[in-house]
Amino acid sequence: MSTAAPPVAHQVAVKALRWLRTNQRLGAMPPNTTADIAEPNNTYKPLSENALAASLVLREGVAEPADLHAAEDILDFAWRELRAGDLLYERALLHTLMTDPLEVYAHFVRCGRRHPNLDQLLAHQTRLRSVRAIEVLSNRKLAIANAARIVGLDYGHDWDILTATTWLGAIPEPWTIDWMTAYHMTHTVFHLTDWGAHPNGLNAEITSYLQTWLPVWIEVWLEIGQWDLVGELLIVGACLDEPYRDPEHWAAFAAVQHDDGLVPRDTEPVDGTPEQVFTEQQHTAVVAIVAGTLATARTSNSPSRT
Repeated sequence: MSTAAPPVAHQVAVKALRWLRTNQRLGAMPPNTTADIAEPNNTYKPLSENALAASLVLREGVAEPADLHAAEDILDFAWRELRAGDLLYERALLHTLMTDPLEVYAHFVRCGRRHPNLDQLLAHQTRLRSVRAIEVLSNRKLAIANAARIVGLDYGHDWDILTATTWLGAIPEPWTIDWMTAYHMTHTVFHLTDWGAHPNGLNAEITSYLQTWLPVWIEVWLEIGQWDLVGELLIVGACLDEPYRDPEHWAAFAAVQHDDGLVPRDTEPVDGTPEQVFTEQQHTAVVAIVAGTLATARTSNSPSRT
């Protein structure tokens, strides 16, 4: 394990953050968007991912003042697009069993932005048997539990049980992993640790398993050029009790970043209108920001946050 983050990790995060800030208006919500969002993946979900990245930059506080300001600007832009939380409130009010208002809201609560009416509504909804029994994938249950933890709500989740029902919690045969399962695995780690804030959220068996197999998986997806997934795996490394930050892996990830900060999601050509390019590459920018920020913030000899 590396005792310190490679300097390139910080550079990747800063360049990606600046690219995201420069281009964020290309991801604005369509005019007159209502709580009945027709295509959530087009702008609503990406906005929430931008807010996540910005909130983690601000939480960790390892960026330069100008970049902390950029993160604040990204968070503020997303909050304005969501009408200072009104859209989330209306969506939660109309669609009781949708969990995304809580999950998106958590990114803003992390940085002190709250909506009193939404707080009251979510507190009521978490007491409903129907809401507690929502049927989603196991790693998605962890996403809900972590969002509730951030917002300050008690869903009555048993973290050990939730962990045991995930693919990662089964300590599976590592060679069986596929592309989608790898994404599910990364998010299991993200939510159990709240993106590295609670590395002890991973039990000893899972931690040992990841220490052994994470480097192998990174090699696999580096070889086939799945840069977005590589970035997600680097985030997993930063969430471990003793962070994994191999300089060669980081150098390979940094090598694909463009001069303007864009990080391509894979080996396909980056072309199209500015709007198309932003839509297709925005997620990898978020991943690069989070990966570089957490790698920089976490050191293997720092006390584990619990």
